[in-house]
Amino acid sequence: MADEEQNSTCDFYGDAKKYWDSIPANLDGMLGGFAQISPTDIDGSKAFIRPLLTVGGGKTKNIHALDCGAGIGRITKRLLLPTFKYVDMVELSQHFLDAAGQFIGSDISRVERRICCGLQDFNPERGRYDVIWCQWVLGHLRDDDLVDFFRRCKTGLTPEGIIVIKENFTSADSKDFDSDDSSYTRPRELLIELINKSGLKILKQQKQKGFPKGLYDVYMFAVQ
Repeated sequence: MADEEQNSTCDFYGDAKKYWDSIPANLDGMLGGFAQISPTDIDGSKAFIRPLLTVGGGKTKNIHALDCGAGIGRITKRLLLPTFKYVDMVELSQHFLDAAGQFIGSDISRVERRICCGLQDFNPERGRYDVIWCQWVLGHLRDDDLVDFFRRCKTGLTPEGIIVIKENFTSADSKDFDSDDSSYTRPRELLIELINKSGLKILKQQKQKGFPKGLYDVYMFAVQ
């Protein structure tokens, strides 16, 4: 049984890597054909995070951010680099990281690290990050691996650092599995359960507004 579970886990993560390695390194590829939602998405994220930062009256500094599942750097370019002094990117597919320089432009000089790694294997440097940003990527982690990832991220935060989670959520009681990209869409209650299990606490949560009807609901969480 243990071998079967190991093989299943390998398939789950291996299939995701195959999928993303086949996706073009452009905005439509990053957003599954919904590139038009990017401005609304970024505006919602800016409004959510600013009050938590010292520049907006909060406690969290804006020196170092980490973009998890960064792709070609859409969030790095449009949200994090305008807000933080330095950004690191961690991304499963090397061809996305290779394309990031051209996409981001001259500000790529402030991207200190481009790390090619799946989040299930990623260990952030202790105490490095003011904000760890996780958007539309955590469905690629199994539940137990997500709890472990949260715990590792907690050690990667500065004293007032936060983890921001922005994900799709199903209205059903159980997870939806997408066999195309090998990912889960979780119920919001399950994510909250996994956050609590990891020892993190929720500081703030908010629904993203302005997305087209027919898409999953999207919520943002700040946790610490």
